[in-house]
Amino acid sequence: MSDPRIEQEKRIAAEAAAGLVTDGMMVGLGTGTTVAYLLPALAARALDIRCVATSPATEIEARRLGLDVRAFEGIDHLDLAVDGADQVDSDGWLVKGGGGAHTREKVVAAAAVRFVVIASSDKIVDRLRPPVPLELLAFGVDSVLRALPAATLRPSTPPTPDGGLIADWHGDFGDPGALAAQLAAVAGVVEHGLFPPWLVSDILIGRGDQVEHRSPRGGS
Repeated sequence: MSDPRIEQEKRIAAEAAAGLVTDGMMVGLGTGTTVAYLLPALAARALDIRCVATSPATEIEARRLGLDVRAFEGIDHLDLAVDGADQVDSDGWLVKGGGGAHTREKVVAAAAVRFVVIASSDKIVDRLRPPVPLELLAFGVDSVLRALPAATLRPSTPPTPDGGLIADWHGDFGDPGALAAQLAAVAGVVEHGLFPPWLVSDILIGRGDQVEHRSPRGGS
């Protein structure tokens, strides 16, 4: 059962992010329970914007609310992208991908002039911990898993819209940058769920009835 306090924190962080959007923007929409509060808040503003969604679920709900969602084709940058996170550490490193959309989420975040993360206070941690989501190429997946003994395929999870398989890396780690490099170096790893601070422009954290703004170290 969801915690009403946490749901309130998600809502106010999402509404604060919706307030950053202005007419004429091209906006990237993330995926997950916090973004679920962003979509109606954004639709209620009735702005002249175009959107790119990171998952079919987000696209369907955004369209239902009347937002103009486009395919991510013929678009070389986004003005703003907003997404949630599973974990946010004190340096601004993120773990994302609980919903398996981290590859598209990272592509959208990297394409954005400004990437804003929205989170409730329970997502803030002193240090990141496993699991770290992975998207793996289906081709040769057993050999990829052999190279990643701490990873297991997520059971009963369908392939991503791009045909990848979702796994989770369960090994303990101290340096997220080192782990990110290690995972990225394995052939067959399409993308991992570690997002570096330099990718993040601002973090909006719901705490009680207030929104805390945090700029990650290395963020723009």
